[in-house]
Amino acid sequence: MRTDEPAGVLFDVDGTLVDTTYLHTVSWWEALRQTDQPVPMATVHRSIGMGSDKLLDHLLGPERDRDADTKLRDAHDTLYAEYWERLTPLPGAAGLLRACAERGLRVVLATSASEPEVGALRQALGADDVIDTVTSSADAKQSKPAPDILVAALEQSGLAAELVVFVGDSVWDVAAAGALHIPCVGLTCGGTSRGELAGAGAVAVYDDPAALLGELADSPLTRPR
Repeated sequence: MRTDEPAGVLFDVDGTLVDTTYLHTVSWWEALRQTDQPVPMATVHRSIGMGSDKLLDHLLGPERDRDADTKLRDAHDTLYAEYWERLTPLPGAAGLLRACAERGLRVVLATSASEPEVGALRQALGADDVIDTVTSSADAKQSKPAPDILVAALEQSGLAAELVVFVGDSVWDVAAAGALHIPCVGLTCGGTSRGELAGAGAVAVYDDPAALLGELADSPLTRPR
């Protein structure tokens, strides 16, 4: 690793730092049910981590009638917003961010959530004092597994791809990082198994932020690349 440039850690937020994966799953499931396009909840869950455009393609097919897409997104957003005041950080989330900052790493939230959602997520985390940069859906033309949000996070933070690690909870996170040759550390707290994350290319897998924090000194976040 070069030492003449700052290094950092890019974090996905939904399902990685804040316990929202199943809230999104239920909200999409209900939105689809309301529009008479029911999809099994397990199938919805395996799509979480994509942006709404790719998620709907994945669930309903790219050749579908797209006239209902706006109604679906609005329904999801309304249903999900009912949980905002109850959002809960995953174990060790704030501590992990602070430990990274204490080691001189820039902490970047690379999320494609909408700006109002980002506000709710940041409030749940309670770690704004150590967060260097935060993205939102407005910063990316395409959602994961496309790497656009990671490109935006790098540009806004002034970090180079070869000097960062990405932490995420879905195979879509791993794919987005891989497109930029960024190592991705996977967390299973979003409901994706260790085997799936490792099979997608994650360089290491931990149960949750607390587990990663407990092994931080020996993790890819602090080891030279």
